[in-house]
Amino acid sequence: MIQNERESRHAHILHVGRQMMTAARTAPKGKGVDIIETAMVTDEDIKVLSDKMIEMVAEHGMKFFLRDADNILNAECIILIGTHEQAQGLNCGHCGYATCAERKAGVPCAINSVDVGIAIGSACATAADHRVDTRVMFSAGLAAQRLDWLKGCTQVYAIPVSASSKNPFFDRKPKE
Repeated sequence: MIQNERESRHAHILHVGRQMMTAARTAPKGKGVDIIETAMVTDEDIKVLSDKMIEMVAEHGMKFFLRDADNILNAECIILIGTHEQAQGLNCGHCGYATCAERKAGVPCAINSVDVGIAIGSACATAADHRVDTRVMFSAGLAAQRLDWLKGCTQVYAIPVSASSKNPFFDRKPKE
């Protein structure tokens, strides 16, 4: 049997994507409280995400969303990693308030932010271990958050994944 890499690449990328989600799940969490959610976007849902990013430009004017919306169309899959909002009760002050009780609505718990960052780093390290290309995207994550693809998550980031001869997520030119 001869198996050409081009014929098995997509299945391999989806397998790596699942491993990235597992890496995010098993990453250390503040106080051991798991409030991380992950999902994998594939096929026609990548276009749905791209369209949402384009739609959002009219709302906020951030033109890099146009570039990123075009860019994610080169992904085999996109890993979403987000966190639910849950103050950890440490009264650490890292959010800018002396106590968790003083923190205003909408201000993220700093521990939640650190947890999602560690999960992203763990997922990206897993991708690197498998020599696939990624890039962490705030823009695609925010669009996924608006689509509520990670139900109730307040901080969502997207990681498009590709395996081609050149990483499509770097050396990008702005779109008008």
